Amino acid sequence: MGPELHLQMIAHRTTELRQEADSYRRAREAQEDRKAHSSEKRRRGLFGKIIPA
Repeated sequence: MGPELHLQMIAHRTTELRQEADSYRRAREAQEDRKAHSSEKRRRGLFGKIIPA
């Protein structure tokens, strides 16, 4: 394999890995955002205060 081809393969794989990392980061941030703004958590807390066990 020639050095130019090898360099192109490395550059292509680096681009792929960066795109995967970006999509993983966005998915993780979206999941954390959903957890932070979850209304279910507040409802459960409110439900426990209204009707004691």
